[in-house]
Amino acid sequence: MDGLDSKFAYVNGTRLHYFEQGAGPLVLLVHGFPEISYSWRHQLPALAKAGYRVVAYDQRGYGLSSKYANLEAYRIHQLVDDAVGLVQALGEESAIIVGHDWGAAVAWSAAWLRPDIFKAVAGLSVPFGGRGIIPLPGSPFGELEPDPLHEALAGPGQDFYQTHFGKIDGAIAEMETDVRGWLRGAVLSLSGDGLRPTGMDFAAMDPIDLIRGSALCIAHGEQMKDRFFDIPSLPNWFNENDLDAYTTAFEGSGFVGPLMYYKNLNADWEDLASMGDSPLQVPATLILGDLDICYGWGQEAISRAPERIPNYRGTHLLGGCGHWTQQERPEDVNRLLIEFFNSL
Repeated sequence: MDGLDSKFAYVNGTRLHYFEQGAGPLVLLVHGFPEISYSWRHQLPALAKAGYRVVAYDQRGYGLSSKYANLEAYRIHQLVDDAVGLVQALGEESAIIVGHDWGAAVAWSAAWLRPDIFKAVAGLSVPFGGRGIIPLPGSPFGELEPDPLHEALAGPGQDFYQTHFGKIDGAIAEMETDVRGWLRGAVLSLSGDGLRPTGMDFAAMDPIDLIRGSALCIAHGEQMKDRFFDIPSLPNWFNENDLDAYTTAFEGSGFVGPLMYYKNLNADWEDLASMGDSPLQVPATLILGDLDICYGWGQEAISRAPERIPNYRGTHLLGGCGHWTQQERPEDVNRLLIEFFNSL
């Protein structure tokens, strides 16, 4: 990113690549899929200007960070340990953690498991899901085992995208055939620009119907991209340079590591069983769009968040925004984050 140097930290034998800007209390920014640290390009300067030391890193398996061939390397405790280790490698004792998509799942889990390190948490797109990692209809806090839940959500003749990704080979074949085209289709189809013309009201829709009819369910023998929207031009918030950065990153790193995260969801559910219904104690907030698929299927988790988060500071809903929260609506996200940080 312009004006920022690539840096590396060596954490428990793992190389983590990161960008850093500013001085003050540490804020750790954790990206999701298919993203990299670059997805926080609008937050780094804004949060630094507001008086924070801001670090955005590539999670293991992504970008310039370490890649592993074994599934165990991508379990939730390993991902949380990366965040903890990075805070320590930066010479800090604590941090605020912010995550989007899979990064939100890691951020929520980190704050839940290690409140001694992470003093506050903000989730973007994905609500707190307890041991389920990603909250879904009928299982807002991981009440149900992921694999059979995914099968029930998809219905006959289809795979839920988390199952499809977890099988790895089929997803790899589709993505690697045309990395740039697949990334373009995935980003735009889940964005507000892709969804606004449909006129869908996610809050009013049956979440099962929403899931089964979208690109997040893949009919057997078909590909995810078969249900991508055909959008002729890129929006201002995700231009050709941005797509170039994503394409270069994933052509270099591949997709195996990121897809391992999905393959581990059942193992993560087992790993977090000991946490039970224990509350997430630190101050927390959620920011997401009303055209985000996670808002559509996360209604129960969102409405019941105060039951599991005693110091919940509220949900902020951005009208007309899709899944890529901090990229689609950077000014709103920056303002809300700074307000949250300053209230701590």
